[in-house]
Amino acid sequence: MAEFGNAEQILVGEGDSDYERYLRTPELLSLQPEPDSWVHRDELLFTVTHQSSELWLKLAVSEIEYSLEKIRERNFAAAVRLLKRVNSCIAYCTQQLGILEQLTPWEYQKVRLALGHGSGFDSPGFRAIRRVIPRLGFEFDNALKSEAISLEELFIDFENHEGLFQLAEALIDVDELLMAWRAVHFRVVERTIGLEVKGTQGTPVEVVGGIRDKQAFPDLWQVRSELTRRADKELRTD
Repeated sequence: MAEFGNAEQILVGEGDSDYERYLRTPELLSLQPEPDSWVHRDELLFTVTHQSSELWLKLAVSEIEYSLEKIRERNFAAAVRLLKRVNSCIAYCTQQLGILEQLTPWEYQKVRLALGHGSGFDSPGFRAIRRVIPRLGFEFDNALKSEAISLEELFIDFENHEGLFQLAEALIDVDELLMAWRAVHFRVVERTIGLEVKGTQGTPVEVVGGIRDKQAFPDLWQVRSELTRRADKELRTD
C-alpha cells in the first residue's frame, strides 16, 4: 500500500516538502505575532483574519485587472467568468469577519493596544479595490459606446446584446457584494467598540457607516428606476 510523502522533493527552498517550498509556508506562518510578543492572545485571531483578507483582496484585484483586458477585447464572457472569482473573494472576506464578533468588546480593547494607529482604511487590498473598481465602470461605458446602445436600451433589448448585458449584471453583483462587505464590517466595528466613538486613527465610527452603501456603478442602479418609470408610461394602463 502506497504511503504519502515518499516522493522525492524537487523544489529548492525552505521547508521539508515541495508543498512547503512552493507555498513558502515557513515564511507565511512566521508573519503572525508570536505568543511571547502578544499584548493579548487574540492578536493571533485578529491577525490571521486580516492577513487572509489581504490575500483574497490581492487575488480579487488581479482578477479585475485581467477582466479589464477581456472587456477591452470585447470578450465579455471571459470577463464575467473572472468577475465571478472576484465575487467569491469579496464574499470570503465578508464571511470571515464574523469570527471577530467572537472577541468580547473588552478583549478587543486589549488587542487594540497593539494596533497603534492601524486602520482598515489603510488596508492595501481595500485601497487597491477602490483604485481598480472605477476602471471597470470606464471600460463598461466604452463597451456600451462601441455597441452604440444606451444603458436603458441594453436592459430592454438584452437578448441581442447578451454578453454586454451579462457583464452589466456581473458588475452589479460586484457592487452589491462590496456594499455587503462594508455593511458587515461596520456592524462588527459597532458591536466591538460601539458607535459614538472614534477608531484607531481618530475617525468617528459614523464615517465608516457613511460609506457602506456607496455605489461603485451608480448608473447601473439608476437604470432600474428609469425602467420602472418607462414601464409605468408604456406598459401599465391602470
